[in-house]
Amino acid sequence: MNENYPNQNPDPQEQNDEQPPIRVKTQQVAVRLPPLNSWVSYSILGVTILVYVLQLASGFLTGADIPAALGAKVNQNIAQGEFWRLFTPMLLHGSILHIAFNMYALMLFGPRLERHFGHARFFILYVLSGFAGNVISMMFTPAASLGSSTAIFGLIGAQGVFIFQNRGIFGNRSRQALVSIISVAAINLFIGLSPGIDNWGHIGGLVGGTMFAWFAGPLLRVDGIYPSFKLIDQRETAEIIQAMVVISAFFVILAIGTLYIWSI
Repeated sequence: MNENYPNQNPDPQEQNDEQPPIRVKTQQVAVRLPPLNSWVSYSILGVTILVYVLQLASGFLTGADIPAALGAKVNQNIAQGEFWRLFTPMLLHGSILHIAFNMYALMLFGPRLERHFGHARFFILYVLSGFAGNVISMMFTPAASLGSSTAIFGLIGAQGVFIFQNRGIFGNRSRQALVSIISVAAINLFIGLSPGIDNWGHIGGLVGGTMFAWFAGPLLRVDGIYPSFKLIDQRETAEIIQAMVVISAFFVILAIGTLYIWSI
């Protein structure tokens, strides 16, 4: 008795009828970026340089750096109600080398971030990072300090978050960019261990900028019809405002709590 088993001896013709695997060809396409109109970054640059010129002029005319005396982060003065000292240090600098290094870093990170964050959100990022850095500095070091590096470290943190959250857009280059950002932050924090450098301010600015970018930074997607594509930010305005309020309140509470402990 012969028993027939299905597909035991398949017909060669049937094998030839099988469909070959489909190969999808991939290619890079051009995506239109937002215009590079970085007037906020250049305004911060101009105002900071102007303030430093006033510092130099004050020292030349009076023998004292009056802007620094009125605006540096001095814990005792902040405890006496001079709360503007949690903001004004980011406009002040101690030497030409100090301001040159910080303004170079501002031009390195600022325009690119402003292109994607937009003018208002970038300004909030800068100011909030500087404020956060000065609050953390006030909490952990009694030394007076000044400089925009608190805000600059916030930009570094925001750049890292922006690349990480949009790594699907940037592709393979995102990993290399993240390694570079982390390396820059680590090297500068290591340099900040040197005497006379307010590393707590750097850490606070880094944390503040990272927090804001994580909850309010651009979330990009590609939109359009081939061959014209553009990047669309999916982050809602309400999310940005909420992040700004909550993060600002967090650091305000830290500052108030610190001042209260000092008063006991």
